[in-house]
Order: sequence, then C-alpha cells, then structure tokens
Amino acid sequence: MISSITFSQEEIHVVLLAGQSNMAGRGVSKELDAALIKRIQDVSDRVLISTSDIEKKKPEPLSTFKKSFGPELMVGLTLAEANPEQHYLLIKKAVGGTSLYGAWSTEWTKEKAMVAERGEERQNLKLYSQHIKNIHYNLEELKAENKTFKILGLLWMQGESDTNKAITATSYQNNIQNLINGYRSELKIKDLPVVIGQVNVLPRKYKIGPTQVRDAMLSVANSDKNIGIIETSTDKNWSDFPKHSDNLHYNTIGQKRLGIAFAKELIKLLNK
Repeated sequence: MISSITFSQEEIHVVLLAGQSNMAGRGVSKELDAALIKRIQDVSDRVLISTSDIEKKKPEPLSTFKKSFGPELMVGLTLAEANPEQHYLLIKKAVGGTSLYGAWSTEWTKEKAMVAERGEERQNLKLYSQHIKNIHYNLEELKAENKTFKILGLLWMQGESDTNKAITATSYQNNIQNLINGYRSELKIKDLPVVIGQVNVLPRKYKIGPTQVRDAMLSVANSDKNIGIIETSTDKNWSDFPKHSDNLHYNTIGQKRLGIAFAKELIKLLNK
C-alpha cells in the first residue's frame, strides 16, 4: 500500500523530471496491457504532462500515448492513485546521449559541451536552462489561471554518458550537487526533494566510469536527507529493472518499475 501525500488537495502538485535517454524512455506503448491503459485513462483528467519547448503549447493528459514512454507514465499513475482527489502537472525535459558535464551543466560553456557531447546538435544544447524556462512558463500559466501549486520534487535519471570519460566521471559528484543546488536556488525551495535514479550501464570507453558515477550518486544522496536514490543492480540479467538487448535502455517492464520506484521514493521523502 502506497501512502498518500499530506498536502492540500486544492493545490496542483508539480513534479519535475529530467535526464537523458532512460528518462526520455524506451518503454514500448503498444506493449501495455488493457488493464493498465484503463487505469491511466481513469486518472488522466488529473495528471497532465508538459514536455514541449514550444510556449503556449498546453500540457497533455497522461493518456496521450506516444510510441515510447519513460518513467513519467507510472510516476503519474502511482501518485494519482495514492491521492485520488489530487491534480498533478509533470514537467519533463530529457534528451538521449547528453552529459551533466556539458548540456545539463548549470554553468554551461561551449568548451565543456565540446568535450562532453557528441555531435554539433548536442554541443549547442543548454538543457538545464531550457528546463528551467519550461518550468517557469508552466508555473506562470497556472498563476494566470488563478491556480495554486506546490513543487513536490525533481526526479533525475541521467549519467550514462558521463561514464565514458575520466573528466566527466570524476567530476560527476560535484556536477550533480551543483545541479541540485541550481534547481533549489532557481525555484527558491531550499530543501527541494530530489530522487536520483542510479545508472547501471556496463563499462565502455572509460572502464571505471560507471563505478565512479554510481558512487557519486550514492554519496550525494547520503549527504542530504531530502535526496533519495533508486539503487540499481549491475547484474547483467537486469532482474530489478529489465533492459532491452542493448544492455543500456530499460524496456517496457523496466520503465514501469522505474516509474513506480521514483514515485514511491518521492512520497517517502515528502512524508519524512
């Protein structure tokens, strides 16, 4: 049984989601069973999601299925079913293959982006500032509609790219702390709850990179009572959060479990 969150039901509860490909999501929508789709449809008048950089584009209902999905699907469903009268707005920004050292840096520079990002398009992305802009736009829209809101927290699923190079992996702990501080400062929420999804990518170009990034995530989570972490296994069977055959991206079952885990951990932080 998932406990509910003890806030006013009249507020819109806002959840922020950010990261790279496993936040963007490779769950396959057509693999969802009819019973789950019905549950999602039943809460969709209370759960909206904004993923667009285009201003004036309204958030969409959770049941607006695209070809693939990320953890937002089960985050929204889990929160809504735990709080049957509550309305939610999820604001998500995620681009596959991007680095916390580069595109997601709170102190973005072209030089850092050139080091960390592959390809000209990613080297020009400023994802942290774009997400912040999206967030403020959506919040201003709520104010214009005379709606009150409360930002519940940030869900972060990123880090696979940073395991590939020594400079990105060894600086990850400092960079993720800066990211958390950035969101908290920008949104003026000193103790904004944050849930980190621990990456479990296999070693690639820089062999100790995955261990360094995983340890950095644990260290940051253990240093702050308002930061939670979804710990993951490095067992190649991926029995906790199943993956596609690429051993990198969570499949439909993995994404469903990831979304539930994010929601449960967020609720736990909020009820401390």
